Amino acid sequence: MIGFEPTEEQKMVRDAVAQLAERTLRPRIREVEKLRGLPDDVQQAAHAMGLPLAAFPEPVGGSGLGLVTQVLIEEELAFGDSAAGFALSGPGAYGWAALQLGGAERCKELIGAFLGDGAHQRFGAVAWGERKASPDRAGLVTTAERSASGGWKLRGEKAYVLNADRARSFIVFAQVDASAGWNGLGAFVVPADARGLRVLPRVDTLGLDAASFGGVALDDVEVPEGARLAHGGDAGRLVTFFATQGLIVAARAVGLARAAFEVTRDYCEQRKAFGKPIGHFQAVAFTLADRCMDLEAARAMVWRAAWMWDALSHAADGVTEREALLHTAWAVSFALEAAMRAGDDAVQLHGGSGFMRDYPVEKWMRDAKQLQVCAMTAEQADQLAALIALGRPVDPALVLPGAESQSVFL
Repeated sequence: MIGFEPTEEQKMVRDAVAQLAERTLRPRIREVEKLRGLPDDVQQAAHAMGLPLAAFPEPVGGSGLGLVTQVLIEEELAFGDSAAGFALSGPGAYGWAALQLGGAERCKELIGAFLGDGAHQRFGAVAWGERKASPDRAGLVTTAERSASGGWKLRGEKAYVLNADRARSFIVFAQVDASAGWNGLGAFVVPADARGLRVLPRVDTLGLDAASFGGVALDDVEVPEGARLAHGGDAGRLVTFFATQGLIVAARAVGLARAAFEVTRDYCEQRKAFGKPIGHFQAVAFTLADRCMDLEAARAMVWRAAWMWDALSHAADGVTEREALLHTAWAVSFALEAAMRAGDDAVQLHGGSGFMRDYPVEKWMRDAKQLQVCAMTAEQADQLAALIALGRPVDPALVLPGAESQSVFL
């Protein structure tokens, strides 16, 4: 039976996050923008509600609420501030990488650092992106070689790392086997205070001001054998990791699109020209209708894809990983483009007020553009969807983000 109604527990979680977004995030949207981070009281409130660990399985220390609940949370947070999900402390993508590439036991070990007193001040980070592509092979420029002690020595420079300057620990991706291309990667847990690791300055970005993006230099950083995640070189799992992270970003895009649509709709009902609200003119009304359809379609696609991943995690019959990847690709591509259309039209329909900071729509337009290069881009999602629709194997070289295609933020 087809159903789109959240459970009572999901409604309670969603409503609680909606209150946080409406009462705390939205009224302070410019304060957060200037602060370039979430205030401490907001971080504490989010952790008191259990948001950073809501979707993680109970055996690893999470609440076990699943990915559907996670996307509900992400939409509400983004409705308050589209950068909030990126700036929220906790394991984030670091925890998901630990779970999907290291297994439940390893994830439990690593997530333990995000529990207890002071957890709202702790961040994890994933270091994947690079500015330069290798001139003679597929894969990453950063390398991992065996050290004399039997561990690994990492060399290279990572870029576009979310929370680089805030993280206590990184999961760093590096090339272990140059001849294997994207199938020859490794993922390594590296503490922020490791000898030879340097955090590069935070960069100024187009939007998502509360989120911190920077680089990490690795100058012969040595880590033990146990630092390597068991499945960090499995290209199939890497595709799944980026796809599910892309779905979380897509949920944030839905929240942004909703915020931009609702504010613009209300503005078009209040602003008058030629004796009537501008929203009553056909051209404006049709634009609002299109953005509303975008929003509803994007949300439904995100929910369906999240439901499929939850079904897979419970070994439900009738759902395959390939189907979940296809629906995720659709959701990511559509939601990112829908958010950009919503932000763009919001500025357009506000007219001269649209680019003034008296209204938040200019921020949403900037944030929407930056969302398009976060995690899995719309182009990469389209490529993934095309491969699956055509019955072809998923080629990681065409789907995984690289410096020669699109940079990636996680």
